[in-house]
Formats: sequence, C-alpha cells, structure tokens
Amino acid sequence: MDKKKIFKTRMCIETCEKPYVCDDCGTSFSTKANLKIHMQLHTGEQHYVCNVCNSAFSQKEQLRIHMQKHTGVKPHECKVCNSIFSTKQSLERHVRIHTGEKPYVCNVCNSSFSQKEQLRIHMQKHTGVKPHECKVCNSTFSTKQSLERHVRIHTGEKPYVCNVCNSSFSQKEQLRIHMIKHTGVKPHECKVCNSIFSTKQSLERHVRIHTGEKPYVCNVCNSSFSRKEHLRIHMQKHTGVKPHECKVCNSTFSTKQSLERHVRIHTGEKPYACNVCNSTFSQKQSLKTHMIKHTGVKPHECKVCSSAFLIKRALEEHMRIHTEKSNLKFTRGCDKL
Repeated sequence: MDKKKIFKTRMCIETCEKPYVCDDCGTSFSTKANLKIHMQLHTGEQHYVCNVCNSAFSQKEQLRIHMQKHTGVKPHECKVCNSIFSTKQSLERHVRIHTGEKPYVCNVCNSSFSQKEQLRIHMQKHTGVKPHECKVCNSTFSTKQSLERHVRIHTGEKPYVCNVCNSSFSQKEQLRIHMIKHTGVKPHECKVCNSIFSTKQSLERHVRIHTGEKPYVCNVCNSSFSRKEHLRIHMQKHTGVKPHECKVCNSTFSTKQSLERHVRIHTGEKPYACNVCNSTFSQKQSLKTHMIKHTGVKPHECKVCSSAFLIKRALEEHMRIHTEKSNLKFTRGCDKL
C-alpha cells in the first residue's frame, strides 16, 4: 500500500468518517477492506480453508487462530474446570460459560451475548434484509449460516458429536456447552432443591421448572415455552409443512424430533431412565420433571389447605378440587332458595 493510501485510511479512522456503505444492510465502514470483509456475511463466502481438516473461514485471521488447534499445544488453562485451550481468546470465551457473562450488548434491543461473533450475526436481524430462504418452509434468514442451522430442524441432522459420550447436537455451541458436563464441575446451585449445574444457563433453565415461568411466547398463537429452543421448534407448526411421516399410522410432523417422540407411542420405548429409582420415560422432559421428586422439596403450596407440590402444574390441578367444592356449595345454596 502506497503512502497516499495509508494516509487516506488513517484520516478515515481518525475522523470517524465511514464512506463505504453496504448495499444490502446499510452498515458503513471507514475502509473498503472492512466493507469487503463484512460483505462475506451476506454472501456466506469462506475462502480461507484449513489444509488439515478442511474447515473454512471468511477471514484469514480466523484461519490463523484455528490452525493453533492442530499443533496440540494448549498452554491456557481454565481455573474452574481445568479445560485447556490453544489461545488466550479461546480461554476467555470459555470462562464466560461458567460466569454467565454476556459483555456484548446490542444497541438496538439490548440483547446481550457472550461472544462478539454472536452479536455481529444478531445485528443482521435489525436490518430487515433476509436474502437466504429455506426451500422447505420458505422461512428467510439474514445470513447463510443462520439458514444452514435452521435447515437442520427439518433434516434432524446433528453433525456435532461429543467424543466422550457420543451425544450429538445440531449446533456447535450446544456441543461446546455440553462438554462442560464431562468435567464434573458444577458450581451453580439451585436455591430451591439444591440441584447443581455446570453452567449458569443450565441453572436458569432448571429454575423455570419450579417457577413455571415460560418467557418465550409464540407471536401467532400465544403458546408459551420455558426454553427458547422449544419455541423455535414450535414455530415450525405454523408453516403447515410436515415432511416427516410415521410409517405405522401415517401421522405427519414438522420436525424429525417430533416424529421420533411420536414413534415411541407405538414402540413403547422409554429410553430415559432415572438413576435413583430406575423409573423410565419416553420423553427427556418427563425424566427431568420426575427427578425433582427425589429432592423431597415441594415449593408450591396451596393457600387454601397448605398442601405442597413439586411443580406448579400439580398445584394448579389440585386447586380445581377447591374450585369444584366451592361451586357445589354455591349450587346447593341456590337449591334451598
């Protein structure tokens, strides 16, 4: 780069001038090079390929950092779970799993993220530009990566496999969080039943069993869910597309996971077993709810008769007894008039 170009670049940075604008989303940049890098978000281009494992990256710097993995040298150790990493940046990202820290905040909607990359991808949502369309249900996405993640809902593909227990995941981030379980470190404790968890996020999800909180609401039918993932899967129902068919009764489903759960009705399979009393369940969620019984804690109390229950749903069912009794007394009183 000649001196004239260097001077021009410095002037752009120092004066905060951003003359280079993305035609797709309107984001502006101080240099043409930065705009070019940004455009790869929209195109999904990944020109930099690892010659060891064929992983591809949109930026040269990302490939350089990735190559550290293949050296086998991991000098950076986590003080919480002793996991080791090849770069300091990787360690810092990992530590946020334990702390729950999300330092990257969206200046539009205040959503926060633990990774800078997650925020960068999130920001595409606010542009309104979604050039990538799903061929199955016509949902559109702002980035090619988002589309690829979405398509796995339809295919049921789970390419990320744990090398310890062979559990598989559709998202790389899910595998990364899962791996913490194998360290045995669980610093996050539930104040209600004393269950312990390896990550803050896992604890937060668990607590909703006690509170009955369902913060994720469908904007079509107002169904609510305790987990974001459940809402995401639910939304497929509203597309009307059900490509997965049961070979026994011909029922059709929008996702492969829904079909797999349904098939257990026919087979009677109950793959989820309690490690305390050996009770088995066809659904993972049923096992999770069952495990609360073994804690002995019943945080949901009836205000009428002081009966206590493990989960909010059980309390709600119990309350119908009092409601029915009240209605019966009222009816008898009317008969006497």
